[in-house]
Amino acid sequence: MMTNNPSSGPTSIGTSETKTESRPFSLSRLFGRNGHNRPPQAETKPKGPPKSVWREYFESAVVTVIMALFGMTFIVQAVKVPTGSMQNTIMIGDHLLVNKFIFAPGATLPFLPQREIKRGDIIVFKYPGNHYDPKRDERPDNKPIVTNYVKRVIGLPGDHIRIEGRHVIVNGQVLPEHIIEAVDKNDNKSPLEILNNSPRKPGEAYDVYYHPGSGDDRSSEDYDAFRIEGKNGELVVPAGKYFMMGDNRENSEDSRYWGFVPRQLVIGRAMFVYWSYDESAPHSDAPFPLNAISDFIYNTRWVRTGTMVK
Repeated sequence: MMTNNPSSGPTSIGTSETKTESRPFSLSRLFGRNGHNRPPQAETKPKGPPKSVWREYFESAVVTVIMALFGMTFIVQAVKVPTGSMQNTIMIGDHLLVNKFIFAPGATLPFLPQREIKRGDIIVFKYPGNHYDPKRDERPDNKPIVTNYVKRVIGLPGDHIRIEGRHVIVNGQVLPEHIIEAVDKNDNKSPLEILNNSPRKPGEAYDVYYHPGSGDDRSSEDYDAFRIEGKNGELVVPAGKYFMMGDNRENSEDSRYWGFVPRQLVIGRAMFVYWSYDESAPHSDAPFPLNAISDFIYNTRWVRTGTMVK
């Protein structure tokens, strides 16, 4: 006999579920003492009064000035070319960036961009003064040790130099130079006008300029340095000094006239033109500041920006 038990029926088995909280992996928790988190540290506040905006600007300006002075003293220097002794290699109005680090005094290290001065380098140096004719140094724009010159290195220490016509003889060999005939314009600020540009021969690494029909009849004895310090028309470059000449050979006062350049007066090697302003171009008649803006736009030689000096 069967009886219905109202209390009987399907029974459900209760299950207990354990829930875990997902947390990101943390090395501090993994290596923390006893596996417990470290207590939070109190936030440290900066000591002293808070900096004002003007103080922060001032500190930034001081750091910038210090870095600029360091760079101008040991690494690079900007110079302007006011004369035409290196035309047309360098134009009047060219602004050059000079590498001062490459010829830094002392021993050269192989892992630094340093080297000795080479023949053919275009370098900037302090004018040593004219020991043969000191009256030529009385001009305010031509003061010894103050005025910067830019010329090409022709003679190194120990070299024997003499001049025969348009040719420079170094240690018995004609210096390979590409000779171009050109004339100066009357304003003395424009580039040279090329009249005869002969084909370049092998080994002629740079250009030099002579007036048509001039230079052929010249010799070492026509120049003060050779007459006073030379022997039999030949100069020997002393140790620690260099013989310089401008590329515009008919319009350059250089070592032919005032002698050698001591090593300690060398500033650095001319690298490239960062800005060139044509001083021979006409100026704007507009009122200020429109005239300055117009002159900057139209008289800047944009094509020379970034030109390497060589």
